[in-house]
Amino acid sequence: MDLTTGSARRAAQLARLPLGVAGRSVIGWGKKVAGADEEAITAELQAKTAEQLFSVLGELKGGAMKVGQALSVMESAVPAAYSAPYREALAKLQNEAPPMPAHTVHHVLARQLGTRWRERFQEFDTRAAASASIGQVHRGVWSDGRAVAVKIQYPGADEALIADLKTLRRVGGLLSPLAGGTDVKAIIEELSERTVAELDYCAEAENQRRFAAEFDGDGGVQVPKVIASSPKVVVSEWVDGLPLRSVIESGSQAERDHAATLLTEFSLSSPSRVGLLHGDPHPGNFMIADDGRLIVIDFGAVAELPAGIPPAMGRILRLARDERHEELHRELAAAGFLPVGADVTSAEVRAFLAPYVDPLHSDEFHFTRRWLQHAAGRAIDLTSAEYRTSHKMSVPSEYTMLFRVLLGIVGISSQMEATAPYRRLIATWTDPESDEFAGPGPSERRS
Repeated sequence: MDLTTGSARRAAQLARLPLGVAGRSVIGWGKKVAGADEEAITAELQAKTAEQLFSVLGELKGGAMKVGQALSVMESAVPAAYSAPYREALAKLQNEAPPMPAHTVHHVLARQLGTRWRERFQEFDTRAAASASIGQVHRGVWSDGRAVAVKIQYPGADEALIADLKTLRRVGGLLSPLAGGTDVKAIIEELSERTVAELDYCAEAENQRRFAAEFDGDGGVQVPKVIASSPKVVVSEWVDGLPLRSVIESGSQAERDHAATLLTEFSLSSPSRVGLLHGDPHPGNFMIADDGRLIVIDFGAVAELPAGIPPAMGRILRLARDERHEELHRELAAAGFLPVGADVTSAEVRAFLAPYVDPLHSDEFHFTRRWLQHAAGRAIDLTSAEYRTSHKMSVPSEYTMLFRVLLGIVGISSQMEATAPYRRLIATWTDPESDEFAGPGPSERRS
């Protein structure tokens, strides 16, 4: 499988996406003017756009699939009545890909591990056990008898990834309505900046080693140890577990609550514990082990945060929760979220952030698809204060991945309909010096 094949076809398919979105938007506005139900129209537009988008991204893989995976956490924002095509396309995106033929696999291994690569294995299965955006995974047995996962990059993945992201940069702005108002263009820009690092499996292996060292023996998280690496191949311990997607689809309430809590704590704690933020929170990167631990299996996308999560993050969330509007406005301006001269009132800022601080109003929050649908609906309503405010604000580059990860946690937790101690975890890892965060918010004090 060479991802450079058909580059003109890839670009043409990606370029068609905004035309479909724009056409459906015009039809949607016409229906609204005619008096049709706005929520139903919005849901229909989301579902149809999702079906086209994930179909194209899943076929193309490479950078196209990476953007799709970044958006996939917002799957639960699509109303249940329209979500079947979305989930089917998403499942294909995450789990299916034409595998590399055996001779191509052997060729890559020979170039990366040496012509005598077979001597490093007792066994090697040429059939792919799993696929990803820029590579696939094979199962094997290392020379010392350990079961291993061998991650092999597709030939041409580097060229395809860069080309896809270049094309998607031109169309990203029109795709934001798909993901509940998520700034797709910002996600594409961030992915583009990290392209080179993610293509280097040696760098990914080093990230994985750092996580594995910190979480070695941890009671809540398991990270497979790296055994060998090269620029296009990573060999690590094979681990078995229940895919997080299966927990989402058929896990008990207790299992879903447990998974959401572990995912949230892992994501928020890693900057302080490792100095790195795991930046790819989609279900395909996580499993649940038999002993209940969260297994994390992909470390290509990370952000260096040697001092932990920036203190401003916790203050912004706490001030928004506590409805301290003027202080919140000043904090956002100081951190670079409000451009100089931006005509945004404190009330508008609070309205925009409200859906994202809802989980901070109680000791435990029950995430639901309905809650996220409501938040997403307000974010994409062109007449809403939230939509207008979102186009006046900007997320500083040092916060882009952090906000995407936070959104990913919320999106996956909503897919699971899980209950988690979100406030405690946010307080512990984003604002540990403040006693105020642990206390009740205004709505609790008034009740």
